Amino acid sequence: MSAHASDSSHYDALETRDAESRARDLAEVLPKQIAHAQQNSRAYAEMLAEVDPRSVTDLQALAKLPVTRKQDIMDRQSPQAPLGGFNASEIEAMARLFASPGPVYEPQGIRPDHWRMARGLYAAGFHCGMVVHNSFAYHLTPGGWIMDSGARALGCPVIPAGTGNSAQQAAAIHQLRPAAFTGTPDYLKVLLDKADELGLDASSIERAMVSGGPLFPSLRQEYSDRGVLVRQCYATADLGLVAYETTAPDGGPNPGMVVDEGVLVEIVRPGTGDPVADGEVGELVVTTFNPDYPLIRFATGDMSAVLSGSSPCGRTNTRIKGWMGRADQTAKVKGMFVHPQQIARVSERHPEIQKARAQVTRENAQDVLTLVCEVAGGDQRLAEAIAGSLHEATQLKGAVAFVEPGELPNDGIVIDDQRESAAG
Repeated sequence: MSAHASDSSHYDALETRDAESRARDLAEVLPKQIAHAQQNSRAYAEMLAEVDPRSVTDLQALAKLPVTRKQDIMDRQSPQAPLGGFNASEIEAMARLFASPGPVYEPQGIRPDHWRMARGLYAAGFHCGMVVHNSFAYHLTPGGWIMDSGARALGCPVIPAGTGNSAQQAAAIHQLRPAAFTGTPDYLKVLLDKADELGLDASSIERAMVSGGPLFPSLRQEYSDRGVLVRQCYATADLGLVAYETTAPDGGPNPGMVVDEGVLVEIVRPGTGDPVADGEVGELVVTTFNPDYPLIRFATGDMSAVLSGSSPCGRTNTRIKGWMGRADQTAKVKGMFVHPQQIARVSERHPEIQKARAQVTRENAQDVLTLVCEVAGGDQRLAEAIAGSLHEATQLKGAVAFVEPGELPNDGIVIDDQRESAAG
């Protein structure tokens, strides 16, 4: 790993590439990663059997490949233990194996900073020699190790605190004087308050990288008032670091999160693999260049959107708006499950539909399904045809309503279940 000077504002030269260099580099490394996954991963040998990796040189070509969902991994892991064939390195060559809720099992390769967290920590002001108090869990799930390995890659000593035992953690902070914290957004407050309660000094903490929950503006401000600069990142157990906040000259966060250099991000219509326009909210799909666990078009189940332009910090990679909710919008209507994929199939059959969402309401103690479609100048004949397609896709009768293009909210919602809100 190359050295990173503490006075440099960027982790490495990858972060500031111009658009042409970035596209040229992608055209070289993306086909290699697709070929690597085909040749070394049993799962992708099957899933990408018809794909010529030489043709996958940009995001447009990548979008034609199938999406990998967590359920796909779980379904394969059960009969094909331990990892369902998604690993491209043999189990014997891995460093650690983890069990996350689901259950879904993930590996850690032996390369330093397997999850590439050092880049995000560096952007948050972490540097060599800075002691880091890590309050993510180390037990079975990889959260603790993700932050730990990133901090160690920067040359930071780590206090492997894990979760719980807040009094003992506060005492360790008082004694060991860490300058930085990693953990969930609200747990730092738990520790600072516990230190105050016990008369212990936790003022050494001046930086924090948080993840795994919402960082509310009021909480960020409270930390700032206590002298702690807090940045957040978006990361998952499967992928590691996906995107991270950067710091503006005034000390506040720049808008959005910069995508990590070790992944590719797409935003797709929920339930499909079809990319949406920049700025439109959809499901976050990520391709990783990890050689040991090469997830291709992995659907996170989380919603986000691309933020236009480049970050003021000088990093030129794509920015996303951060976590914007969950994409799994299944609803049970009249005893039948309705999935976003089914609504997508209806839209595909009728090119006049620019966007559609299924609204589920209650009227006269009965479920009512209405497909609201953005259509320019829709008529009764089209409405009847769409209703037929809706019945074919869902086995449910539903009404069809037309609105003008652009009238549906840009929130990524495909199935709008209004029954609970109407009742409550």
